[in-house]
Amino acid sequence: MSSEQNPTRKTTDATDVTDATGAEGAVGPRPRRLTYAAALSALEGLALLVGGAWMLVLGVTGDGSDRETGITGGITVLVLALLPLLAARGLLLRRSWSRGPAVITQILALPVAYNLLQADSMAIPAGIALAVVAVTSLVLLVNPATTQALDIKGPGRTRETEQR
Repeated sequence: MSSEQNPTRKTTDATDVTDATGAEGAVGPRPRRLTYAAALSALEGLALLVGGAWMLVLGVTGDGSDRETGITGGITVLVLALLPLLAARGLLLRRSWSRGPAVITQILALPVAYNLLQADSMAIPAGIALAVVAVTSLVLLVNPATTQALDIKGPGRTRETEQR
């Protein structure tokens, strides 16, 4: 289908065009790269949820001195899990704002992966997996197809300047 055949509707703001599903700037099908980036972000969010819940359980059932640390750490990790989960949802819905939180999540994951790789334990495979996921996600998120699908303009380029 050509862009002329796709039904679009304009909202009250003339610069904001949404398609019939309500996705901002959506033109054509969602690229697989964007879907993969959303899936990896959701995977990281789910891993954080599991890790946060595990820390919370250990904190509640642990010693008195470890209890406060475990509960605080568990709640913190559970709240941090919201960032990649919200980013994944935004990427699936093709919201341009969602790329920022997704990129930030991947950048923060790289030092964590490095620290896991420095351990002499079972954390090394987890560090390798986290590094691979973070780098892959970053590559997918900065891909030109992803940028175009999310309708992200370059610096200093707005819809008004492109229409001239």
